[in-house]
Amino acid sequence: MKTRILAILEAFLLVLVPMTAHAASQSSTGDDRYFVQSTKPIFETTFGARNVFSDGFTADLSGTQLWFAKFMGLKVYPVKRLNILPDQAVATPRPSPTHQVPWGVALLQGDSAVPSGGASVSVAVLDTGVDTTHPDLASRIAECKDFSGDQAVTDGSCDDQNGHGTHVAGIIAADGGPDGKGIYGMAPGATLDAFKVCSDDGSCWSDDVAVAIRTAADDGANIINLSLGSDSASSLISDAIDYATGKGVLVVAAAGNDGPYPASMDYPAALPGVVGVGALDANRAIADWSSRGDNETTEPYSVQEGDIEFAAPGVNVESTYPGGYAILSGTSMASPYVAGLSARYWQFGATHPAEATRELLHSFAQSHDIPPVGDDDASGFGLPIAQ
Repeated sequence: MKTRILAILEAFLLVLVPMTAHAASQSSTGDDRYFVQSTKPIFETTFGARNVFSDGFTADLSGTQLWFAKFMGLKVYPVKRLNILPDQAVATPRPSPTHQVPWGVALLQGDSAVPSGGASVSVAVLDTGVDTTHPDLASRIAECKDFSGDQAVTDGSCDDQNGHGTHVAGIIAADGGPDGKGIYGMAPGATLDAFKVCSDDGSCWSDDVAVAIRTAADDGANIINLSLGSDSASSLISDAIDYATGKGVLVVAAAGNDGPYPASMDYPAALPGVVGVGALDANRAIADWSSRGDNETTEPYSVQEGDIEFAAPGVNVESTYPGGYAILSGTSMASPYVAGLSARYWQFGATHPAEATRELLHSFAQSHDIPPVGDDDASGFGLPIAQ
């Protein structure tokens, strides 16, 4: 009898597929994405699965679909949203950079020489996309994918209508352009995987971010930069980060712009498997708005959940931007400095290169501590200036 009932329900679902597909196409653009805890293909088809995970799938559900899912006894959970962590001012692009070697690059490398390094290192930038036609980035792009569109993943598309992702990418690997008159990032020899996970308004769905993290790891990325976050953790993203770090990927993320309050870090930067980075200015002073960690209540120099790991340049940072160059501020800018520095000093010869690179940056930072002394809430290990 039970088998017969299930057969009738599945037949009913097959009839319902066109109706629910139409409903999905008519659904609002609000908070209507859900994780459906089911591995049955019939439900994936019925509800128009967007991203499939080991224990379920996500889908944009209309009110009718949500009601029906619950009627069928399925466990359904809202999918978390995140946002990029932008400067509060609107950027005004300029046609040429003020300085070819930005102050942040000069600070972390110890001089104002044109930087080099990062060859054979792959850095995935999960953001609002990247302007792949920018002369200082065009030769650096290895992959271009859009995880934020109507389709789950679109190859060859990563257009950046926001500017945030292009700015972040330039901090990591801008190479001065074909004429050598552009701007330079920390590791101009590195290659970039430009993964658009956020819409043009800077909002991002956690399932799209999670799939992009897993894709970057599977595609061989050495480093992932996440200049995005939210006030609480997403299990989809946490699981994806565990997957990536398990494959030897170093994940770097912006601490957030919610300072100066203790324990104000955003996720995923607050996760112990992620290098969380706060922002400082050209005078090596921590920005008042840079989120703080919980370091002073945990074991010193041992990264635990909620701890900040480094401080890096994040105030008045010039970098690539659609249409030229722009100055932005935020921990979004500090994170790619550490990602770029990691690419520049990637420890290829180590048994575990990501762990060895992270430890090397720890040694850099402890040699250049900034007030207050020690593993503090504002800067963690300190400022990672190359030895």
